[in-house]
Amino acid sequence: MAPSLAELGLDRISVEDRLAVAEAIWESVIREAEVAPLTPAQQAELERRLADSIARPDAVTPWNEVKARLLTKIRQ
Repeated sequence: MAPSLAELGLDRISVEDRLAVAEAIWESVIREAEVAPLTPAQQAELERRLADSIARPDAVTPWNEVKARLLTKIRQ
């Protein structure tokens, strides 16, 4: 079983720092995933999502906007 936030000591750091840790973890996963081969189903899904985001650019929200909204909400 995965360790809890408390076991890792992450419950004692600020929300902003936890977001930074989450981003760092996500970036490390991306680096490892970039070298892992995709299954045909995964490749097809990525292509479908890319086509959808190109067809409907207004339906996509950039990460920096999502993050800013969350940080604003947390600080209230």
